Amino acid sequence: MDAAHALSSARSRSGSLAVVTTPQGLPVSVRIDQSALGKEPAALADEILRLCRQSAMAAGIRLREQLIASGVERDVVDAMKLPRADDLARAEQLDDRDLDAPASWLRSV
Repeated sequence: MDAAHALSSARSRSGSLAVVTTPQGLPVSVRIDQSALGKEPAALADEILRLCRQSAMAAGIRLREQLIASGVERDVVDAMKLPRADDLARAEQLDDRDLDAPASWLRSV
């Protein structure tokens, strides 16, 4: 199967969440470990969506690499605006930073 039609996957750093998506990021499978079920529903949903976006980016990177390897000119591939590996790394860093940020600045008294 070529990269344009292959499923892609991503998992959380802890491994408690994993998704399998279409190349466009639509989830076809979501695995949630028991340990992740204690999270707030909105936070869990946000993390699943983040993983779907990362999975779609990984699929786009594979498609970019496949097109270049098959001889498509780089400027044509660049015009397609497919993600690059550094785009995914940057997105993962931003997501990690956002996950580490406190959900609220309020503290319990």
